[in-house]
Amino acid sequence: MRPTETEEAREVVRELREALGRAGITLPSLGLDAVTLAADPPRPLIELGRCTAATARLLAAALTPRDEGGRP
Repeated sequence: MRPTETEEAREVVRELREALGRAGITLPSLGLDAVTLAADPPRPLIELGRCTAATARLLAAALTPRDEGGRP
């Protein structure tokens, strides 16, 4: 049976939380947006939330491609 959009979104949140954790990043507000779950039918959006400047810097570093020497 195919997962619902809400189930799929919950799985994506879990995957993203784990991937961020492997990079040493925690987004405390990461989750599903409750308002979008209340729609009929639900159209779940993933809420990334707010973070500190230090966490934003970690995110930027994690998303910046590195050369073979490990430099951005």
